[in-house]
Amino acid sequence: MTATDSPLAIIALSCAAIAAVLLIAYLVFRPPLVRWTKIWLLCGLGVFPIGAAMSGNVQGYETTKARTFCASCHVMIPHTSDSDNLASHSLSSRHARNKLFGSENCYTCHEDYGMFGTILTKLGGMKHVWLYYTRYRNTSLEEARKTIHLYEPYPNDNCMQCHSTKVELWLAIPDHESALKDVRADRISCASGGCHGFAHPNTKSAAELSTAAAQTVHADAGIAPSDGGL
Repeated sequence: MTATDSPLAIIALSCAAIAAVLLIAYLVFRPPLVRWTKIWLLCGLGVFPIGAAMSGNVQGYETTKARTFCASCHVMIPHTSDSDNLASHSLSSRHARNKLFGSENCYTCHEDYGMFGTILTKLGGMKHVWLYYTRYRNTSLEEARKTIHLYEPYPNDNCMQCHSTKVELWLAIPDHESALKDVRADRISCASGGCHGFAHPNTKSAAELSTAAAQTVHADAGIAPSDGGL
């Protein structure tokens, strides 16, 4: 879906167009300032511009949740390309193929949760935009892989928004049950080589990938490595 296919985008453009017509018409004809003229100006200066701003902001918010928006910064293309790769077994790709996440898997996995989660996520996004245009706009992909990292380790709380760690199906896996306290305390990362594998393996070094390959739990098959995994 393109921006102009969205009802919100159409509403925003329509409101802006109507406001422009009303104001231009007033400037051209200069009618006397009577009651109907005031209503005319109220619509041109208030009602329709506010409608355009509100619908445009909501549409903009929805657009920034899409993976294609993340890919608009070239340093993120390796991540989004991996998500788009149907043959990839990375966590990001597997979540992208899940209909519950789909094209918004980047936002769903990286957003902050809680009462102010949306606001904090968007403030963090503005910081990313600032850093991109001030530091990384001309950075090569090879250099970006070495220098761009998460501000802090990825929290298991984000995983537990969907994988509660409390249902019987989750606890039925021995490694899950034995590592339960460590997972909830963030002492073991769900997205690690010894668990479900890296979310973005393309950012890891050959040594990290080699070590992870020997430790990774094949979660889909329920098979743990011989050393007990977690």
